[in-house]
Amino acid sequence: MVRKPYRKVVVGGTFDRLHLGHKALLRKAFEVGKYVYVGLTSDEMIRNKPYAEKILPYELRLRDLIKFFEVNGYSNYRIIKINSAIGFADRMKSLEAIVVSEETYKGALVVNKAREERGLPPLDIITIGLVRSRIGPKISSSLIRAGLIDPFGNPLKK
Repeated sequence: MVRKPYRKVVVGGTFDRLHLGHKALLRKAFEVGKYVYVGLTSDEMIRNKPYAEKILPYELRLRDLIKFFEVNGYSNYRIIKINSAIGFADRMKSLEAIVVSEETYKGALVVNKAREERGLPPLDIITIGLVRSRIGPKISSSLIRAGLIDPFGNPLKK
């Protein structure tokens, strides 16, 4: 058994239309953490995102995450509904690392600032590269919701 570098890691997101980028992020979290806390954005929190009306409801996004974890044999996790970008990461003392993409790296800095303000140690930041789509620099849920690509980054024909 390979020893994981961290006991408890956190990863967060909307995880709408689970795509290759999300999966790379989640796999990295399970690769480095013995136990993974997943902050899943509430429906209230996503109202101002691009194509918000097309974002799947919380319950469906939760179901898709659980299905992904089951298929991949991941069992050491807890999914927590979050209502802010920081979620619970500024209150959970035992967290050791946060897993983000290049694009969400600044969010990890905000989390660490909030932890510092509460007298908690900063989290190590594990950053993964963006997963490219065939039509641009990254696969994103916004492009999927817009009907431009599929969850694998392939362009959709109009």
